[in-house]
Amino acid sequence: MPVIGFLHFARPEYTPNAAEFLQGLSESGYVEGQNLALEYRYAEGHYDRLPALAADLVSRRVDLIAAFGPPPARAAKNATSTIPIVFEVGTDAVADGLVASLARPGGNATGVSILFTQLTAKRLELLSELAPKATVFGVLVNPNSSTAEPTIQEAQQAGRAKGVELLILNAGTEAEIDAVFASLARQNISALIVGADPFFDSRRAQFVDLTTRYAMPTIYFAREFTASGGLISYGTNLTTIYRLVGTYAGKVLKGAKPADLPVQQPTAFTLCINLKTAKALGLNVPPTLLATADEVIE
Repeated sequence: MPVIGFLHFARPEYTPNAAEFLQGLSESGYVEGQNLALEYRYAEGHYDRLPALAADLVSRRVDLIAAFGPPPARAAKNATSTIPIVFEVGTDAVADGLVASLARPGGNATGVSILFTQLTAKRLELLSELAPKATVFGVLVNPNSSTAEPTIQEAQQAGRAKGVELLILNAGTEAEIDAVFASLARQNISALIVGADPFFDSRRAQFVDLTTRYAMPTIYFAREFTASGGLISYGTNLTTIYRLVGTYAGKVLKGAKPADLPVQQPTAFTLCINLKTAKALGLNVPPTLLATADEVIE
């Protein structure tokens, strides 16, 4: 029975999308507990734990490592050059050194690159349309993650093109997220872009609570934030991505080589707006924005 190492950045209770991963595997005929075993390893938001977790999976000689997020993917890649790796990353897989190229990965890793950081400019555009009076935008990044630098570069380039002021904010822990929000008014920040990062994704409830408390118009990178009460989000549908990772993992278990499987990239992105939150913030959602939204929560 083949064994997959499931390496995730968050906590077990955070990963409902694991079911989508298993669904993707079932398309190749693999069912957990019947003809497939999984070894689950969760970093619980602490990236520094990932190298040891990846090394443990390698020592157990799993047949494949499924890595979710750039830090898990990097930890897995550093831990083995022989065990196949199927990843999901929100950064540039080539720039991160995970593959030689998207079309021909060339090594023991392949997967899905979901363009989360590359959509930062579009998020600035959407947020400025929703909060037209905002003059100073904050961009929150996790300095402990490889998502930080590409997010900053995208934001600064977009800010210059739009002629708005941007302030880069850093938070790598729960306490630092609290501290950032407490400092927003002092820095005259009137709208916030939450940079795409796995750790931030695991703190959805905290973000929604803080944006409500401080009445801060905020855009996120995943619809799950908006579904939880956040204002607006723009990004890839994660359930689809997890299923695709499972599909790729099934192909590898069937004998396909990661080196020959092109890294997939999404072609569709979801714009989600929470009208109840917009009303609470005193924002009028432009009809043009409503018309282009894929999902409107009332």
